[in-house]
Amino acid sequence: MNEIWHNLSINKVLEIMDIDKSGLDIEKVREKQKKFGKNKLPEKEKFSALKIFFSQFKTPLVYVLIIAAFISLALKEFIDMGIIVVAVLINASVGFIQEYKAEKTFNHLKKMVNHSARVLRTQNNKQEEHIINSQEIVPGDIIIIEAGDIVPADARLIESCNLEAVESILTGESTPSSKTTDTLNQGAPLADRENMVYSGTTITRGKARAVVIATGIKTELGKIASMIKNTENDQTPLQKKIDRLSKIIGSIIAVLCLGLFIIGLILGRPFLEILLISVAVAVAGVPEGLVIAVTICLAVGMQRILKKKALTRKLVAAETLGSTTIICSDKTGTLTEGKMTIAQIIPYKTESQELLKAGLLCNNVVIENENDDLKNWKITGDTTEIALFQGAIQAGLNRKELWKKYPRINEIPFDSENMYMVTHHQAPDKKKNILLIKGAPEKILNLISLSSEKKEQIKKQFEKLTIKGLRILGFAQKTLNNKITLIDDDLKNMNFLGLIALKDPLRAEAKETINDCKMAGIRPIILTGDHQLTAKTIGQEIGLIKSNGAILRGEDLDKLSDKELGEKIKKINVFARVEPKHKIRIVDILQNQGEVVAMTGDGVNDAPAIKSADVGIALGSGSEVTKETADVILLDDNFKTIVEIVKTGRNIFDNIKKVVLFLFSGTFTEFLLIGGPLLFGFPLPVLAGQILWINIIEDTLPAMALSYEKENKEVLKERPRGHHHEILDKEMKFLIFIVGIATDLILLALFVYLYKINFELTHIRTIIFVGLGIDTLFYVFSCKNLKKSIWKYNPFDNLFLNISVLIGWLMLLIAVYIPFFQKILKLTPLYWNDWLLLISLGLIEIILVEIGKIFFIHHRFKKI
Repeated sequence: MNEIWHNLSINKVLEIMDIDKSGLDIEKVREKQKKFGKNKLPEKEKFSALKIFFSQFKTPLVYVLIIAAFISLALKEFIDMGIIVVAVLINASVGFIQEYKAEKTFNHLKKMVNHSARVLRTQNNKQEEHIINSQEIVPGDIIIIEAGDIVPADARLIESCNLEAVESILTGESTPSSKTTDTLNQGAPLADRENMVYSGTTITRGKARAVVIATGIKTELGKIASMIKNTENDQTPLQKKIDRLSKIIGSIIAVLCLGLFIIGLILGRPFLEILLISVAVAVAGVPEGLVIAVTICLAVGMQRILKKKALTRKLVAAETLGSTTIICSDKTGTLTEGKMTIAQIIPYKTESQELLKAGLLCNNVVIENENDDLKNWKITGDTTEIALFQGAIQAGLNRKELWKKYPRINEIPFDSENMYMVTHHQAPDKKKNILLIKGAPEKILNLISLSSEKKEQIKKQFEKLTIKGLRILGFAQKTLNNKITLIDDDLKNMNFLGLIALKDPLRAEAKETINDCKMAGIRPIILTGDHQLTAKTIGQEIGLIKSNGAILRGEDLDKLSDKELGEKIKKINVFARVEPKHKIRIVDILQNQGEVVAMTGDGVNDAPAIKSADVGIALGSGSEVTKETADVILLDDNFKTIVEIVKTGRNIFDNIKKVVLFLFSGTFTEFLLIGGPLLFGFPLPVLAGQILWINIIEDTLPAMALSYEKENKEVLKERPRGHHHEILDKEMKFLIFIVGIATDLILLALFVYLYKINFELTHIRTIIFVGLGIDTLFYVFSCKNLKKSIWKYNPFDNLFLNISVLIGWLMLLIAVYIPFFQKILKLTPLYWNDWLLLISLGLIEIILVEIGKIFFIHHRFKKI
C-alpha cells in the first residue's frame, strides 16, 4: 500500500482498510497475520563467541603469517612453523578476549522487553477489547493508546483526546507533538504529521484510538532498520592502512626473494639450495610479532577507553576515533539533556512563587510513589508539565499541601485548537473559586484584562524569547463565586500572572567540549530533527554559528544535488529538520571528501548514519537499535567523553607507529644480513630458527610493551590524521633505513672479519644472533618517543617495557647457555669479551638513531 495516510480522511482510511470503528473480525486478523507476518523488526544475528574468534584471522597480516607457516611445513621446518602458529594463536586469543568481553558487557546493558497492546476486535459481531502481545498486531487493527504507552505500530488517528507523543526516537525533537485527527497536507514532513502515531514513540498525554496502517519492517522504524541493514560496513582508516602496509610487506618480500632466487641461479647455486634459502629469507622477513603487538595496542586502548566511561565494541574502532576529522551529532540527549527545564520566570505584578504555584496546580503529572523520598519519585506525564512540577518543587512548594488547600473541582483539558489548559479550584476560604489557565501566550493574551499597549509589550517580550529557541507558556488566574460548571464568560477578563520560558538545556560541558574539538582540529556538525529556530539557537550557544549564520533544513537538502550539497557542507555546521536519509547522505558526502566521520546520537533516527560513519557512537541511554549499530557506547552519556576517547585513539595510533618502526627495523636488517652473504658466497650468518627466536621472543614482548606507553596529553593539539596519513611516513622510512643500514654494516663487517680469521661458524652465528638481540633490547628505548630525543624524556617510565627488556635479556642468556635451547637453535656459549663487544656496538647504534631523530625533530619544528 502506497497511500499517503496523513493526507486521507478518516472515512477513506477505514474504507481502504475495509473496516469500521468496531475493529477487525478475528478471521480477518488470522488472514492478515499470514499475509503480513509478525509485527517485529528483523532480529540481529545472535552473539557468537566462535564467530568473534574466527574474525580475528581476517586480516592481511595474519594471511601472510599463515602462508609462511605452510611454506615452513612444506620444507619440514617444524620448529619455524610451530613458532609462527603460536604467534597467530596469541594474536587471535588477545583480540578474541577483548571483543568477547565487550560483547558480554554490551549484552548486559540491553533490556529486552515484550510490549503489550490494547486492540478492538470483533467476534460474532460483538466488539471486544483485547490486550495482546504487540507482535500480534496487523494492519487494520484499531489500537487504544494513552499516556505512558509505547505505540506498537504506525497508525492513523481516528479519535483523539488531548493526545501528545514524544517522537524524538524518529525525529530528534524532544518537545511533545500535539495530535489531531484532521486531514493534513500531502507534503507534511514526518515531524509535522500530527494525525499519525508511529511505532516506538511514547504517548505522554491524553488518550486516542487509531487504525494501524503499517507493521514490522513497513513502519517508519522498520524503514530505518532496513536502511541500517543495507548500509555497508566500510573498513576503518586503520584497517585500510594495515591492508596497504600488508600489501607493501608482501610485495617487498616477494620482490626481494624472487630477486635473490634469480641472482642465486645466475651465480650457479643449486636450484633446490637457492629455493630453500629464498623461502628462509621470506619466512625471516615476516614480522611475526606485528599482529600481536597491534592487537595489544588496540586492546589496551579499549581498556583505557572503558575507564573513561565508554565501551568499545570493536578493536579497530578504538584507533579510528583518533583519526576523526568530523563529529556529526544529534542535538537531543547528546548536546542537550533531552528533557525540558525552566529557563526563565517572568512574573507580571506578582511574585515568582505565585507563578510557580499556578504551574503546580494547573498540572497533571503523576507521581507513582509519592510516599517515597523525593529523590526516588517516579514522575510520568507531559515533559513540559514535568518541568513546571520540578521547578515548583525546587522552589520549596509542596504539591500535596497545595492540592489539599486548593482542591480541584473541574478541568478543561488542553487541546490543539484552544492551545490552553484550565483548572477550577476551591479557594481556601471555601467561599470562592479560583480559575487557573496556562497555554500559548498569544491565546492567553486574548483572555486577560489588560490594555492593548500592555498586551503588545508582553507580545514583544515572548516573541523575543521565542527567537532564542525557548518554549513559552503564559499563565493567568481569576477569582469566581462558588460554582461547579464553567461557561465561556468565566474565561474572560482574567488576571495575567506572567510567562515561564522552558528549554531542553545544553549539557554543562557541551560548549567546552565543542571548543576542545575545534582545538583538536575536529569539526563538529549538528544534525537534528528539531525546528530550525531551535537548532540555530543551540548552534549559537555552543559557538558553532554566528547570529547571522546559515543553516540547512531537510527539505533544502532534497533540492540540492550531491555536488551542490558537497559545496554547502563545507561551510554549514547546523542542519535542522533532517530525517535518517538526510543524515546518511551528509555522512557519505563528507566521507567522499576524504573526511573521517564519527556520528553520535541516541535515537533510532540516528542509527543508519551511525552505521554508515567511520565510527558510530551511541549514548548508553539511547535506543537498543542505535547501541546495536554503534562501534562505541558512551556509558555516561557525556559528550565530553568523546574528546577524551579521541585523545586515547590518537595515542593508540602513535603507539602502533612505534611498534611498526621497532619491528620493521629488525626485518629490514634481517633481509640484508641474510641476502648479502648468500650472494657473495658466504654461509648464512644466522639461521631461520634463530631469526624467528629474535622476532618472536626478543621482539614481541618489547613491541607489546610499547602498547602501554603513557598517553601524551599534547596529542590533542595536533591536527587529525585523516584517511591519507600512512603508518609508514617519511620519518619512519628514514629511521628504518638508518637502523637497518647501521646494524647491517656493523654486523656484516663483524661476520666477514670473524669468518676470515677462521672463527668456528656456530660461534660466529651465536655472536650475530646475540648482536641482533642486543640491538632490539637497546633500540626499543629510542622508539618510546619519536618526537623527542632520548635525553629529553624518561626512557624507563614504562614498567611493562622495563620488564619485557629484562625478560629479553633472560631469554638471550637461556638460548645461549641452556643446552636444550643451544641444540634447537644451534648456538654455543659466548665469552665475556664477546658480550662487551656486542654491547658497545648496540650503544653506537642508539647514537646513530638519535642523530636521525634529531634531524626530523628539527625539520618538524621549522615547519611549525
